[in-house]
Amino acid sequence: MDATVGAGGHAAALLERGPEIRLFGLDRDPDALALARERLSPFGARVELVEANFADLDSALEGYPAPDGILADLGVSSMQLDLPVRGFSFRRDGPLDMRMGRSGRSAAEIVASAPAEELTRIFREYGEERMASKIARGIVAERSRGPIGSTRHLARVVARAKGGAAREKIDPATKVFQALRIEVNQELVALSRFLAAAIARMNGRGRLAIISYHSLEDRIVKEVFRRESGMCLCPPRLPACVCGARRVLRVLTRRPVLPAEHERGVNPRSRSARLRVAEKIAE
Repeated sequence: MDATVGAGGHAAALLERGPEIRLFGLDRDPDALALARERLSPFGARVELVEANFADLDSALEGYPAPDGILADLGVSSMQLDLPVRGFSFRRDGPLDMRMGRSGRSAAEIVASAPAEELTRIFREYGEERMASKIARGIVAERSRGPIGSTRHLARVVARAKGGAAREKIDPATKVFQALRIEVNQELVALSRFLAAAIARMNGRGRLAIISYHSLEDRIVKEVFRRESGMCLCPPRLPACVCGARRVLRVLTRRPVLPAEHERGVNPRSRSARLRVAEKIAE
């Protein structure tokens, strides 16, 4: 199973490994699924694609055999970043949307209506932005003069609020855009639901591979893998384990696998990728 099939790159690579492989792919983005269907059409009946959020893996797998392998490539796709109309990138001006699917609140709606306290929480928790409060106040002041409807407009507001942005190694808007995208798509909640369902649904000796791109995602994956491999995550002072540690996984990557130098050169967006893999212990 490719739970975030996107345009079908990983799925094609998996299917090319052998004629006995069958692939079930999910994606919440109908535009991505259209590209994947075209790319994977040479594989014929070996492929089935469904429009669904990977958080709904449990219901998506109803009536299907347990997978021998599950892959999830987290975060926003290159296709979504490169289309200004999707509103994911501040490098190209477009509507402030950021929805990976068709439903839910857009980033523009959150920016227009969320109180300063909620914006501060979003930027601090999901962007790890140290100037979250100041940026939130800047947004509230700007929207009182008119709507913030475009990506470039929001990026200018953030840069103005941060002041000395030119000294930063990354664009001053990077963390704010990450935080809004995570909030819009409820990515961390979805990831936790997906991991629980994937571990429960997978065949014994099946493998679960997760590619993450920032520390918040990677931390969740790492902790779930550790807990499900029997390692207690409770504070030492507790008299008994309450975290639910159990031994159902065998972690195959002691440390995350990083992209090689060649891959980073060919695909610069891979530079922050972290791959973790675990195998389900046969019952």
